[in-house]
Amino acid sequence: MPEKLLLVFAKNKLFGLVKTRLAKSIGPEAAYKVYEQLFHLTETETQKVSSVDIHIYFSNEIDESAWGNVPKFVQEGKDIGARMSNAFEAGFKAGYTEIIGIGADLPDLTAERIENAFEELESHDFVFGPAEDGGYYLVGLNGDKGLYVFENKPWSTAELLKLTKDEIETNRHSLSLLEELNDIDTLEDLEKSSLVKEKKLNFNS
Repeated sequence: MPEKLLLVFAKNKLFGLVKTRLAKSIGPEAAYKVYEQLFHLTETETQKVSSVDIHIYFSNEIDESAWGNVPKFVQEGKDIGARMSNAFEAGFKAGYTEIIGIGADLPDLTAERIENAFEELESHDFVFGPAEDGGYYLVGLNGDKGLYVFENKPWSTAELLKLTKDEIETNRHSLSLLEELNDIDTLEDLEKSSLVKEKKLNFNS
């Protein structure tokens, strides 16, 4: 069994419930179309990552049509921190030593970037992929000693990564920061995406 585990936290493709902020600008049908494409881009890229196991954690129900024959679960917990903590803890209890978690809606998160994150995790206690909004698009833990980063955090705020970094420094643990990337929450985010500019992501009817 590989020592490395990639967790994908994926919202189910449910019309009207994905990319709701984006839907206010481009409508629910176009927003759903965007999420569907991002979902499948993530599916494709994660399956290219070498020497790691993959577990998928869906928001509402298991989607057997996605990711083929890999273990799939439903997220459990009262907030995003608890849901991530529970999934990471399950991975460590299963015997994995290096675990990275990502979402399913970041257009520029390639297999190469994920593999680089695992390389960084070999020599650091944590690895984070900073997002432009002050949060993070990727989080990696080297051992279960780091589960505290999921506790008592201001989720979905601009202070999230800063406060998390401060806590890690207080605990004298090491961290590595990857390239800053942007997820797709607004029309501005969408228009700035390299995939839209390269016509690899389409949101027009």
